[in-house]
Amino acid sequence: MARIELRELAHAYKPNPASPADYALRPMDMEWKDGGAYALLGPSGCGKTTLLNIISGLVKPSHGRVLFDGKDVTDLPPESRNIAQVFQFPVIYDTMTVFDNLAFPLRNRGWKGAEINKRVHQVAEMLELTPDLKHRASGLSADAKQKISLGRGLARPDVAAVLFDEPLTVIDPHLKWLLRRKLKEIHHELKLSLIYVTHDQVEALTFADQVVVMTQGEVVQAGSAQQLFEEPAHTFVGYFIGSPGMNLLPCRIDGAAADLGGVSLPLSPAAQAALAGARGDVKLGIRPEFVECGFVPQPGAVPAVVQSVRDLGTHTLAEFRLGGLSIAAKLRHLEASAGEQAWLTLPPERSLYYVDDKRVA
Repeated sequence: MARIELRELAHAYKPNPASPADYALRPMDMEWKDGGAYALLGPSGCGKTTLLNIISGLVKPSHGRVLFDGKDVTDLPPESRNIAQVFQFPVIYDTMTVFDNLAFPLRNRGWKGAEINKRVHQVAEMLELTPDLKHRASGLSADAKQKISLGRGLARPDVAAVLFDEPLTVIDPHLKWLLRRKLKEIHHELKLSLIYVTHDQVEALTFADQVVVMTQGEVVQAGSAQQLFEEPAHTFVGYFIGSPGMNLLPCRIDGAAADLGGVSLPLSPAAQAALAGARGDVKLGIRPEFVECGFVPQPGAVPAVVQSVRDLGTHTLAEFRLGGLSIAAKLRHLEASAGEQAWLTLPPERSLYYVDDKRVA
């Protein structure tokens, strides 16, 4: 296991990059602790796999350095970094048995028979592969084959890190949920350093202790699930995390109030101080879960009109017209019809403000 540091790291596939758009990975500094579970989360093409391949050594960065436990490994090939990588689709030896597939990385490292047998059975039991150990891998389902790939990545206890590149893509949805839980259990048991690439926020937030959110080659925030949900540092994080994502309402600061599409919302003293002299594109962000709704005027509430109401069983998802803007609210229960007058409260402690997409304190 290793502490992984990225120092002034960036990558461009063409020479002499002159603008941020020229980079597949924009300049970053980052440190991942020994034994931590991390996820790289973002849409397709945002640079997640490029970053993972730079850490593994499959891609050499055009700028910056990669360090394992303080040692510069930027120029070392993958086999010299002592990492394991699990890819999106199963990579196994069809002609071998499941046991031999799991034992393969251990034999390559010079392990002896009794040690191999003990470790293979330990990993197989974790992934519920024990009944298949004597079977040839070629006859198994895609789900089982990917579990073999996962097991081979986890087989060596001395690896610097195990890197997962969207490993559950081919897995059945129900088994996907079980495997996410199993990987979490394995991490707690083996204390391996795990880095997991995915575009699925549920996978990232349930698996990782720390999630690194990326867009357009840039790391926009790294934090826990709670931090990403309650305190998104960038409008992309607010939009990308959550279902539905954060309401992001363009607004104009007018003294002690924010103008939301023609509706005036009083600003708290803290918001007034943070936005004093703000220049640029200003947005108010609030999660649908934090919007409160009533049908009689309340102090601090703003008038809105019901647009649609959807009963989703566990909650109601409502859309409102607030001045010239649309705002969503996730409520426990709401009986209302389209066109009905409502009053919305946007709690100041849950209302965040962004200038040019970045949150102000």
